[in-house]
Amino acid sequence: MEMKKRVNLELRNKAPGEVSELVLDNCRSNNGEIEGLTESFKELEFLSMANVELTSLAKLPALGKLRKLELSDNSISGGLEILAEKCPNLTYLNLSGNKIKDLGTVEALQNLKNLKSLDMFNCEITNLEDYRESVFDLLSQITFLDGFDQEDNEAPDSEEEEEDDDDDEDEAGPPGEYDEASDLGEEEEEEEEEVGLSYLMKEGIQDEEDDDDYVEEGGDEGEEEEEEEEETEEGVQGEKRKRDPEDEGDEDDD
Repeated sequence: MEMKKRVNLELRNKAPGEVSELVLDNCRSNNGEIEGLTESFKELEFLSMANVELTSLAKLPALGKLRKLELSDNSISGGLEILAEKCPNLTYLNLSGNKIKDLGTVEALQNLKNLKSLDMFNCEITNLEDYRESVFDLLSQITFLDGFDQEDNEAPDSEEEEEDDDDDEDEAGPPGEYDEASDLGEEEEEEEEEVGLSYLMKEGIQDEEDDDDYVEEGGDEGEEEEEEEEETEEGVQGEKRKRDPEDEGDEDDD
């Protein structure tokens, strides 16, 4: 696909001024020149044109907010001075796999005052003796060359750092939120304990009242049974008294 068509495709019905990232990798440039990009991409911060057969940056538009530029696997051999003019705020530049041969070509990057990381893997310049020391001396503003600083410490992955920061914020939550949540939790636990104790106390009191009622009812029933037994005994004794005279009369007759 031609670069111009690819640019229109990547817009996805957005206006150029609304786009902050644009990836045009593996499309085909027109005679090694940039096409389809204009200064209307004023909000663009990340631009990738890897493996698009570029030989020149002469038609690069002014992109004042551009911070990261991927130009790997092309055929660029010079003309890097245009980067400082068109993209003065670049912090990362990838020229890996291009035809950069000598320090004189790289010297044009001295005017990129904000440049912190430069990659030139698989360029002929990396075969020079004292390549790393020479580039660090020439471009004093950069911190990382081909992924490592002067002490061979690896450059951090900016995307991983952002993800870690987001994870930490999600786990930690907004300031004060944890303390408030824990205080609320403690208050709820205390209220639950109080409710539980009061419930148990009420249950105990109710049980005692039920026991008292049972005892009183049982006592009343016992008294009634005793009275009935007494009345029955008295009735039996009365009958005996009535029978006794009759029995005596019968004996006299005999």
